[in-house]
Amino acid sequence: MNANKATTLNTKSVGALLKDWMSLVGIAILIVVFSIISYAKFGAQYFLTWSNWKNILLQSSTVAIVALGQSIMLLTGNFDLSLGRMVCLTSCVGATLMVNHNMAPGLAIIIMFVIGLVVGAVNGLMVAYVGVPAMIATLGTQYICYGLAKLITQAVPIPNMPESIMFLGRGYLFNTIPFCVILMLAVYIIAQFVTSKTRVGRNLYAVGGSREAAFFSGINVKGYQFGTFLLGSVLATFGGLVLMSRLNSVAVTNGQNYEFDAVIGSIIGGVSLAGGKGRVIGTMFGCIFLNTLFNGFSQMGVDPFVQDVLKGIVLVLAVTLDVASNKKKS
Repeated sequence: MNANKATTLNTKSVGALLKDWMSLVGIAILIVVFSIISYAKFGAQYFLTWSNWKNILLQSSTVAIVALGQSIMLLTGNFDLSLGRMVCLTSCVGATLMVNHNMAPGLAIIIMFVIGLVVGAVNGLMVAYVGVPAMIATLGTQYICYGLAKLITQAVPIPNMPESIMFLGRGYLFNTIPFCVILMLAVYIIAQFVTSKTRVGRNLYAVGGSREAAFFSGINVKGYQFGTFLLGSVLATFGGLVLMSRLNSVAVTNGQNYEFDAVIGSIIGGVSLAGGKGRVIGTMFGCIFLNTLFNGFSQMGVDPFVQDVLKGIVLVLAVTLDVASNKKKS
């Protein structure tokens, strides 16, 4: 009897561990599969080279920074569909001020973050205090941000960012490790500590687990919801700043679909759409998994339009698995 109980407990523990770190397991599987395919197709190993993995990490870094804000919102049971366009708007404003109007980069960056905070505050007020569904509120601000970005730039790309900000996206530590990857690791380490080891983190999980129970426990539910939208806007603006530095240009396509990549990365990383579950550090690995997958597809010669279809399939599968897992636990 005790042996059966121990076996059951061990099975549950392994299952919970696999769910929490599913993204890491997925990355390991992709490495094995694409390494074999690369060698079979080209007669040499191109997938496991440092130059290829550096590219994967570079592409993952900006998405992962934005996805961190999304995953923290998901912990409270909300999400933000405007994050990608917030990346676009803030970077377009910053580039216009710095390049077209010769504004000092420091002042332009402050203005970028102010605009991001205003958008985040509008979203937070509508969702937390007015009661507008997050999907409707943030979908509206998504269109507003995109429209403003096109008005500001007239949909014309802005190249040649100031040298003083280039280190953010193009700098290297010891001439080897991209600086933006270090920034990604830093924000995730801080976020993981806060969400898992502090009272603020416990309250975030409590709000996502049951808003009513959290309210009667004395937690400022609306305040925490509002705060996550502000944090999401700060991280989206920061992601936009790093992206414009890495690309050395800004266009209205900057940040396109980041909000959906952020949701996919969060779910694959173990953060639940239902709220109150998951580790935010898993979101980083979820984003790396996603970029590893499509990097492998590109090496295999899969058509980019087909890759868009596959990304949609990955989103549907991730959400379906998350919903099925929550139903099973219920």
